[in-house]
Amino acid sequence: MSFPAPQQALTKSVSFDNTARLPDWIHKRMDAHFIDRMGKLWGGDHLLHGRTPGPDALHLSSNDYLCLLGEAPLVQAQARALLDEAPELLMSSVFRHGDSPQQRLERKLATLMQAEDGLVAQSGWAANVGLVQCIAGPGIPVYIDMNGHASLWEGISAAGAQAVPVRHNDAEHALRQIGKHGPGVVMVDSVYSTTGSVAPLKEYVEVAERTGSVLVVDESHALGTHGPAGGGLVPELGLSARVHFRTASLAKAFAGRAGFVTCSTAFKEFFAVEARPAIFSSGLLRHEIAWFDAATDFIAAADDRRQQLHAITRTTRDAISALGYNISDGTEQIIGLEAGSEPQVMVLRDALQRRGIFGAVFCSPATPKNRALMRLTLHAKLTASDIGRLVDTLAAIRDEVRLDTWSSTRRAGRASPASSPTHGDTPTP
Repeated sequence: MSFPAPQQALTKSVSFDNTARLPDWIHKRMDAHFIDRMGKLWGGDHLLHGRTPGPDALHLSSNDYLCLLGEAPLVQAQARALLDEAPELLMSSVFRHGDSPQQRLERKLATLMQAEDGLVAQSGWAANVGLVQCIAGPGIPVYIDMNGHASLWEGISAAGAQAVPVRHNDAEHALRQIGKHGPGVVMVDSVYSTTGSVAPLKEYVEVAERTGSVLVVDESHALGTHGPAGGGLVPELGLSARVHFRTASLAKAFAGRAGFVTCSTAFKEFFAVEARPAIFSSGLLRHEIAWFDAATDFIAAADDRRQQLHAITRTTRDAISALGYNISDGTEQIIGLEAGSEPQVMVLRDALQRRGIFGAVFCSPATPKNRALMRLTLHAKLTASDIGRLVDTLAAIRDEVRLDTWSSTRRAGRASPASSPTHGDTPTP
């Protein structure tokens, strides 16, 4: 029997007509997407895509806030690990023990975040789902900010716990909810992923301590960019010893693919045999661990990049606000231009992309219905020219995108000059 050459096998196009037919209920769900949403609401376009970026495109959609991708020391560390011919085991982390490279990385990350210990997960999603599954369960109320990341909501579902929504950044509302339902788990993001708003962490710590609740803070968008040595907002505020658990995606400032949970050493052993994502997924490989090991050292010494990122953020936010865009919901490197409906945000997307500026469209289920937005993520290597290009473009398109009709603009108009925007009407994701 002869076989095609490898290149032929890869390039030859093969079609199959024996795919099993899907049942009607799946077709109905697919039709709701392809016909009702994509065909009718989006006009046959794909809202999240649009144009293909050209060579001069300004990309404001990456989470690589400190621009680690391509850094020579990190790439070289990973290359050395890839070329290492020593045997390597591919298995679940639950079977790993002793002083392994992953254990050493976990201790290094925990030190960065001023925690007793920690554990690496396969992703930020796996970290959050696994943690909530371990600390909540049937009959345990989980008080979650309405803008909390989807992985936290998924963790509540996986745990079979009771989700109790809390108005965005409203610690007093959390306290009232706990008064109704009893002590449980309180979950917030330190920096929220759609608008760049910052949680009032000191207030939430006080709520948790006052009610005997557990506090979980997702530091995904603050780890690396905030705090001493980039350890996050919790250590920046001196709260490391008062927050029970912190989680983070390492696919943001760390520019890799993993997640992290801070915890006690005793809890770490419990997590390894209790969290289903930890049990039923393989651990990190040697070259992945090498990247994060080098990235941790790089980030700890990157005060200049953090300062640059914060300076860029202040300059850009001030300029965009001066143009009449309501971005007052946030303060950090994530900027949400909330147009409102999905057709409205498509108009904004097209106006920006025609001028070579590419952000990321966020819509339901990432945002509440009719609060779709274009998310612009800033990074430490943006130049004055880049910022000027963005600001000039936003100035030029205000009439084209009908800025005065946006939901965020109307909300700003309803708020009194002395008051801050309210988030109380935000529905549960």
